[in-house]
Amino acid sequence: QVQLVESGGGLVQAGGSLRLSCAASGLTFSSYIMGWFRQAPGKEREFVASISSSGGSTYYADSVKGRFTVSRDNAKNTVYLQMNSLKPEDTAVYYCAAKWGVRATYYSVADFGSWGQGTQVTVSS
Repeated sequence: QVQLVESGGGLVQAGGSLRLSCAASGLTFSSYIMGWFRQAPGKEREFVASISSSGGSTYYADSVKGRFTVSRDNAKNTVYLQMNSLKPEDTAVYYCAAKWGVRATYYSVADFGSWGQGTQVTVSS
C-alpha cells in the first residue's frame, strides 16, 4: 500500500527556514500529484501547495506564495517543501499527500486518499 513519510520539521525562529521531505513508497510516484497540507492547533487542515506529477507545475496557497517552494525528485520518490521567511502563524503539523493524476492546482483535503503521519513545524517569535 501507499506509504508517505515526512521528515525535516522542527523549531525555528521567525524569519528562518526549514526544508521538509516526504518519501513515498508503494506507488508509481511519477503518476501522482503530491500535495502539502498543514493543521494548526484547533484549526482545520488546510492546503499549502501541490506539484504536478512531472514536477513541471506548482500551485500555492496565497498565505505561503513567495515564501514556500514545492519540488520533487521522481527518481528518489521524494517531494520537498522549502519554507523560507517563516512566521509564527506557519506553526502547524505539516502533512504530505498523494493523489493519482497530473495537474497542480488547489485541492481540498477530501481530494487526497493517501497521507503521511505529519511533521511538526514550530516557529517562535
